[in-house]
Amino acid sequence: MIELKGLCKSFDDKDVLTDINATFENGKTNLIIGQSGSGKTVLMKCIVGLLTPDRGELLYDKRNFLTMGKKEKKMLRREMGMIFQSAALFDSMTVLDNVMFPLNMFSDDTLRDRTRRAMFCLDRVNLTEAKDKYPGEISGGMQKRVAIARAIALNPQYLFCDEPNSGLDPKTSLVIDALIQDITREYNMTTLINTHDMNSVMGIGEKIIYIYEGHKEWEGSSKEVFTSTNERLNNFIFASDFFRKVKEAENQSAHK
Repeated sequence: MIELKGLCKSFDDKDVLTDINATFENGKTNLIIGQSGSGKTVLMKCIVGLLTPDRGELLYDKRNFLTMGKKEKKMLRREMGMIFQSAALFDSMTVLDNVMFPLNMFSDDTLRDRTRRAMFCLDRVNLTEAKDKYPGEISGGMQKRVAIARAIALNPQYLFCDEPNSGLDPKTSLVIDALIQDITREYNMTTLINTHDMNSVMGIGEKIIYIYEGHKEWEGSSKEVFTSTNERLNNFIFASDFFRKVKEAENQSAHK
């Protein structure tokens, strides 16, 4: 579980995050959403340690990340897995070598055991047949699945996903969403997803934090989105005709 208590961040005297309080639970897909410039990317960077908040507490299972020394932070980072927006695979490495990269960096296991673990992770995302291919030889969706396999190689407690569906077609996006949710539940990880994808919000949003101009404007689940009376959230979520009609249908059904 990750807890944020009174988290604040500013740049050049401009407040970007103000008094953010939130709890992200184990075994659930926790989503951070908001318009461009709302502060959600800064929030994610603060949580993973790429930026340092000005005030507040950041607790990883009761351990305050902000008061840790370098050694403690390094140990905690070994418990984190990252899926980047662009997949961020090494073009000069095969799929298998990409998945083995964090194992080679941080694991003391034998080469045989590291290879076995990497193959297990590739099998988990149904990509063992692509192990000898290079990133440029596989599709964007397959690259994201390789990124997921790499992210779980060290069996992390915390999984961070930055726009995991960016650049993917709707069908492939659904596959990636389902895979992330399944792995989250299977390993009981605390998963945080920074996303603009409304299909992800509706499909796997078990806990949603909506950031507006640096404040936590709303929180709830994908089901609670449909009953929300928050005007800013509604304008953001139901900007498209499709999702507005879905909400109208849900409301009509609820009143029957």
